[in-house]
Amino acid sequence: MPQIVVENLTKVFDVAERDPGAWGALRGVIRRRYRQVHALEGVSFTLEAGELVGYIGPNGAGKSTTVKVLAGILVPSGGDVRIMGRVPWQERVQHVAQIGVVFGQRTQLWWDLPVIESFDLLREIYRVPKERYIETRDELVDLMTLEPLLDTPVRQLSLGQRMRCDLAAALLHRPQILFLDEPTIGLDAVAKLAVRDLIRKLNRRQGITVILTTHDMDDIEALCSRVILINRGQILMDGPLETLRAQAATERRLVTILADEEQWIDGVDAQVISRQGPKVTLQFDPARISAAELITDVTARYRISDLYVENVPIEEIIAQIYQEPAP
Repeated sequence: MPQIVVENLTKVFDVAERDPGAWGALRGVIRRRYRQVHALEGVSFTLEAGELVGYIGPNGAGKSTTVKVLAGILVPSGGDVRIMGRVPWQERVQHVAQIGVVFGQRTQLWWDLPVIESFDLLREIYRVPKERYIETRDELVDLMTLEPLLDTPVRQLSLGQRMRCDLAAALLHRPQILFLDEPTIGLDAVAKLAVRDLIRKLNRRQGITVILTTHDMDDIEALCSRVILINRGQILMDGPLETLRAQAATERRLVTILADEEQWIDGVDAQVISRQGPKVTLQFDPARISAAELITDVTARYRISDLYVENVPIEEIIAQIYQEPAP
């Protein structure tokens, strides 16, 4: 049986509106006017234990709303959610004991306390037995290299350091499911690589189910074998990353470095889509000409210093899908 079952999930928010200016403010106090925002419209999917899934979409697509419903923070307007047999918003105490949640723009650590004291407080909140807590804490400290940070107040941590500590905090009670909402937002390249490595280790070594929402497509390519695309509250696509590529973009690219920068590539069965100095990028359809045939043709006509074949960047594929009308 799947660990997470989401069926026809809907969420509608009533958003207050008022006219501009003082008169509009006064009218808003006397008689409020609301409009309905459909954040989720019939979202359905299932996840097996141990999956690492990318849940992606543009701003306002419904990603964070879905995560908040699954975490038991929000009550949906309709539909059904079962996580390990429980309804999150009806059995909150039992549910939160089995999940961890990390929001990239928020922290569950206490701002003015040293990291270790925040960890100790979380042990009390989750009622984790002391021996098990010490064992788990020490394992996470070692895994995430947190020893030098334990006595540092949270407000003095860099964003990357705080994110590592937040990940550890979300795992102190040994959850079976981890929800990560934009965990690498604002991080530099080094910190992003560190956080990605931690997520990968947690999933592979401990078998934790991970739902990752992010705008960083490098995160998706590095971590996720399956992606769920949502836009305007509806699921557009759900499947392996390679299936997503195959369905959305059949073209591939041949990147060539010309030995003579004055040359220009033409007369081959491919389209030049960019040129930066000696670097020329060709886009071609493998159904019409294979990569080997195109390489043979190009190298026979021009002097090439280097070349390589690549897929269309995932960002472009996702943008193409977002532009399509919702079903």
